[in-house]
Amino acid sequence: MIRLSRLDGQEFILNADLIETIETTPDTVIVLVTHRKLVVRESADEVVNRVVAYRRAVGCRGVAHAGTLPPEAGA
Repeated sequence: MIRLSRLDGQEFILNADLIETIETTPDTVIVLVTHRKLVVRESADEVVNRVVAYRRAVGCRGVAHAGTLPPEAGA
């Protein structure tokens, strides 16, 4: 779970596992696996950093660096 802010400043908690894509339009738009779209104040890089930090904190393996796949994923 990651903490984010809507454009009006209201904070909310998002289940990071539901993120399908993050777009910059120039606002940051998070598209969930449910196809719901959320517009947030944080940059795309900041959202990715928070997801990576969350996954490291809960012990997920294979998250070496944002934007990279573990070796077995490319096989």
